[in-house]
Amino acid sequence: MLIDGHGRTVNYLRISLTERCNFRCQYCMPEKPFSWVPKENLLSFEELFLFVKVGIDEGITKIRLTGGEPLLREGLDGFIKMIHDYKPDIDLALTTNAFLLSSVAQKLKDAGLKRLNISLDSLKPDVVAKIAGKDVLAPVLKGIDKALEVGLGVKINMVPLKGINDNEIVDVMEYCMERKIKIRFIEYMENRHANESLRGMHGREILEKVKEKYTIHALGREGASPSFNYSIEENGYEFGLIDPHKHDFCENCNRIRLTAEGHLIPCLYFDEAMSIAKSVKEGDIEGASQVLAQVLRDKPKENRWTEDDPSKEKEISSRAFYETGG
Repeated sequence: MLIDGHGRTVNYLRISLTERCNFRCQYCMPEKPFSWVPKENLLSFEELFLFVKVGIDEGITKIRLTGGEPLLREGLDGFIKMIHDYKPDIDLALTTNAFLLSSVAQKLKDAGLKRLNISLDSLKPDVVAKIAGKDVLAPVLKGIDKALEVGLGVKINMVPLKGINDNEIVDVMEYCMERKIKIRFIEYMENRHANESLRGMHGREILEKVKEKYTIHALGREGASPSFNYSIEENGYEFGLIDPHKHDFCENCNRIRLTAEGHLIPCLYFDEAMSIAKSVKEGDIEGASQVLAQVLRDKPKENRWTEDDPSKEKEISSRAFYETGG
């Protein structure tokens, strides 16, 4: 069992397979040139799998593959199969923008993938193009339909932004209702790589938009999930709100993150990290285990987005989310 320095059980590993992305989303990396970390700097799937086995053997029960855009990493289905074959009951999920999903959904399902989280910030092509930097809505919607067709679990993530898509909160939720899939609204997370003119919506503002049409009831957090859940009285539909600025957001954090270059990160917000690259490239399982143990000891109690002290200026993360996943 993996326990961090604050007594929390860590059983969730998020692996960023690439920093590459075919979108230029305003809240992530709108100005980043199309230049990438050299391929030779990335851990191979075989090297990543060495660490995955260490994690699983020590208590990891859930793995999420992220990016950048993970579907850009060639051979992804083979890596999924490695993990599934090693532990068939592992909760294996992937976060994607779904642009390339329709052509590979069946292959990923056959390899052992169980679930997907898909970003969908608008149902209007022009708004999606403004957020993502290109006209992408049609293939994204096609990808969502294909994922549902092949039997993959699907959740939708939406980041409401003031003056951009804040008037579509109910529309996107009702799109999800019709398909019996869950939506999670995510408060915009300030970071130095995003468009500095963006203004996100606070969780209570998002809920007010929903309450203009529906009666909602708070259900609370489910286990260590970052999502605070709500139900709609009129039809029983459940949705989530991911609110990293809330004081209790980090209380039950159960996750660590690994980048494609081998940096093991204890917290999404913090820049502190240790590398397992040398250990896994040398096949040094014990060395990788020692790095993991140190990262767990160093894992912070909470992020720096807290609202507990309104007089204190809120820090803006310099972490590049396209390197670590969300």
